[in-house]
Amino acid sequence: MRKITKIGIAGTGLIGKGLAYEIEKQTEMELAKVLTRRDLSTMEGYPFPNVLTNDVKELTESCDLIVECSGDVIYGTEVIDKAINASLPVITMNAELQVTTGSYFARRGFITEAEGDQPGCLAALHENVVQMGFKPLVYGNIKGFLKLDPNPEDMVYWSKRNGVRLDMTTSFTDGTKVQIEQALVANGLGAGIAEDGLLAPASDDLNETGAELAEEAKRLNHAICEFVLAPKAPPGVFITAEHDPRQKDTLRYYKMGEGPYYTLLQNYHLCHLEIVKTIKRVINGGGVLLNNGESPKFSVAAIAKNGLQPGEKIDKGIGSFQVRGEAVDMTSNNNHVPIGLLVDAVIKQSVEAGKVVTFEDVELPDSLALRAWQETMQEKTVVTK
Repeated sequence: MRKITKIGIAGTGLIGKGLAYEIEKQTEMELAKVLTRRDLSTMEGYPFPNVLTNDVKELTESCDLIVECSGDVIYGTEVIDKAINASLPVITMNAELQVTTGSYFARRGFITEAEGDQPGCLAALHENVVQMGFKPLVYGNIKGFLKLDPNPEDMVYWSKRNGVRLDMTTSFTDGTKVQIEQALVANGLGAGIAEDGLLAPASDDLNETGAELAEEAKRLNHAICEFVLAPKAPPGVFITAEHDPRQKDTLRYYKMGEGPYYTLLQNYHLCHLEIVKTIKRVINGGGVLLNNGESPKFSVAAIAKNGLQPGEKIDKGIGSFQVRGEAVDMTSNNNHVPIGLLVDAVIKQSVEAGKVVTFEDVELPDSLALRAWQETMQEKTVVTK
């Protein structure tokens, strides 16, 4: 008899709810528990009310595998800690958490980002193209719009129109989300970045831009993670790669171009609909698709959008109108504050617009996430000595 795997979900937003629908249709899975911070009496519209719980312990004791998709770094870290301590495998759709505390958990148990969001899709595409003999040079993320300091009125409008939280809408628009995604890919796939903040070229032709980025990767002597501003391109991911020169004529015949660089495009990412693929991967012993690695090289620093003043409070950095995130090399930015830790933070000294927020600039409340980051930095220091 086929084993039924009991799946738990942490999160009841767009991703969590959509995933619950998909798990319910699977024959080898059972939707066991769904963790929410919301008052259960207000959840009449949730499609599976019998599985809802506010108790993390009930979640971990009821499930064989946990999918964390709360979109919250601090809370998600607490939940995953309980799951790892219970020896449960954890799948995330939470790149923000992965680049902040994912390495802490990668040293302790099984954690992987899911296919569906751009990092997981790039990791899956990486597996595919490498199996075909390609050597990736560029891990590309496609973005249609970027405004580093969007105004609140526009963000409220688009948030309501798209049914997506205001902070998420803002982090998509100001580039924080894509910077987080590409830092995660760099750490997880052993690639690098061309410069802090990424190059972010505009593109009307992915093949042409991919080739230009590949030239930069060759100059740097390592693969790079980048994003392109391409409003006319599909909302997917791409890899630009080299191949054995002996395959050049065949690749031309296959309509891949003249080479020596070939761009392979996945023209979609379907978020929660694709998480099921990663669940099945883990159930069947497929291993980690992508995580932040045990000793990351890249992080996402908080950059002041406008001047920050002493006493100013930042309720949540990701998606705020005070700071945005940029992918940075951790070695040359060893005192930066990861934007995922800026929650209920108070500015201690002035920070000029465009400057990186450091630990001297801000007071942070104690949290497992903060302690996890501090341990990761200590581990990194030991490794590099």
